[in-house]
This record gives sequence, structure tokens and C-alpha cells, in this order.
Amino acid sequence: MLISRRLGVLVTTLVLTSLSLFGQNQQNNAAQAPKPLTVEAPSSARVDPNAAPVAVNHKIYEIGAQDILKIEVWQNQDLSRVVTIRPDGKFSLPLIGDVQAEGLTPERLEAQLEQALADFIQSPDVTVSVQQVNSKSYRVSGYVNRPGIYPLVAPIHVYEAVVDAGGFRDYANLKDVIIMRGTKRIKFNAAEYRKSGKNADQNILVENGDIIEIHD
Repeated sequence: MLISRRLGVLVTTLVLTSLSLFGQNQQNNAAQAPKPLTVEAPSSARVDPNAAPVAVNHKIYEIGAQDILKIEVWQNQDLSRVVTIRPDGKFSLPLIGDVQAEGLTPERLEAQLEQALADFIQSPDVTVSVQQVNSKSYRVSGYVNRPGIYPLVAPIHVYEAVVDAGGFRDYANLKDVIIMRGTKRIKFNAAEYRKSGKNADQNILVENGDIIEIHD
């Protein structure tokens, strides 16, 4: 009888030990297992719909791919939304489907949306504002105080672009500013521009994709 009890205790101990080891193995395996990949949402998805719009000229700014727009249809929250222009230059809106936006000004897009929505709602009043410019930019590099990439939200000249980038740093060579435009290298003499009373012919307009380089 005593032997049976001892065997029972021994069997119970072995079972509990096995269960404990099994649980530890499961925890170790879970810790070693690769964590699921999480993909961060693009920055455009985190744009605050209540943020102030970019100060573009509604009459002349041309909307481009990846730009983020806020579409507001008066007294219609179901149609009002923030949209990102797709690579094909379009976005989708309920009732009217795909809408071509690339190449249009916000003012022209407003008129087209109102015309399309007139088939579904009475006297639609649409406002289009640009929340973020992603389609047009230029880079300022070298001896400036704030080098970086800047959105091209409005026409700007080379000298003003440098000023917006914090201005020239000490020892910057104002006589040899280079604008890289595709395969072209355009020279701009900022020192002469200042001395000549800022002759507008020298101070060219910045184009999308330009790189303005200031050397020492």
C-alpha cells in the first residue's frame, strides 16, 4: 500500500514537471517567433483634415499626382473628404466615380465637380483646397542655413528660394550659384544680381525638380 502511494506521488510529480517544461518551451517558441510585419501608413494618410490649407493660388496652381486635396461639399458630409491624387491623376468621389484632377487648377476642379454633382443634388457648392503639395518641389543645397527640399506651391525665383532656405551662409560663393535642371547647369551670379539693382533677367524662375547648389 505504501509502495502504491509512493508510485502515485512519483507519477504525479513527473506529469507536473512535464507540463511545466512544455509550458516553458511554448513560451520560448513564442518569444523566438518572428513578429508580424507592420507597415506604417503613408504620411498623406495622417494629414489633419482640419489643418490650414497650403497657400496656393487657386486660379493658377496646377494640381499634380500625390497632391492632397480637401473636397468640401456644402451641407453634405458624405461627399466631403480629404483625397490623395493617384498616379493616374485622378481621385474617386461617391455618386460620380473617378474624377480627373491632374493639370487642373483648384478653381477649375470646383466648377467641374459642381457640374457633375448637379445631376444628383440641387445647386451643389464645392470648395477645393490644397492640403499638401507633393507633386512639385525643388532642392536647395550647400552653403545655406536651411538646406532641404521645398514644395513649389507658387512661382518663385532663384534668389527668393535661397532666402526662403535661410539665406547664404558665411563663405558662400555668391558668384557661382548653380541651378541643376535635368542635364542643364544654369549659372546665377547672386553677387552681381545684388549689385546691379536686382536685374530680373538674371533671377530666373525655379522649376519643378530644380536643384539649387551654393558652393564655398
